[in-house]
Amino acid sequence: MTGRQYASLGCVFAGIAVALGAFAAHALKAQLPAYELSIIEKGVQYQFWHALALIALGFWNHIQPQRMLSFACGFIAIGMLCFSGSLYGLALTDWRWLWPVTPLGGTSFLVGWFLAAVTLWRKA
Repeated sequence: MTGRQYASLGCVFAGIAVALGAFAAHALKAQLPAYELSIIEKGVQYQFWHALALIALGFWNHIQPQRMLSFACGFIAIGMLCFSGSLYGLALTDWRWLWPVTPLGGTSFLVGWFLAAVTLWRKA
């Protein structure tokens, strides 16, 4: 994917985070226990912050295309799908098989941040 495509994907993820946060706060508040709502809120928080990071890294990669930065964007996008997606699934369904996916998403976030840091370090 190009930097612009990653930035665009970040915008989509940010919009989804806002929609899910509003849906949880209004429509699900009376339907779910507080613990499940807190799991959704955590997923929304991580998704939103990483969506903003994906927008920034995508623009950076658009201005100065770099292979490692593309990988960083990819890992952050995969992290959002795995980490936040599994939290949503765990809170809204009985699919307990999703629990191992959450740390895989967290690890993907960490790899993405590490690759972004290495890219920045090399450019300094």
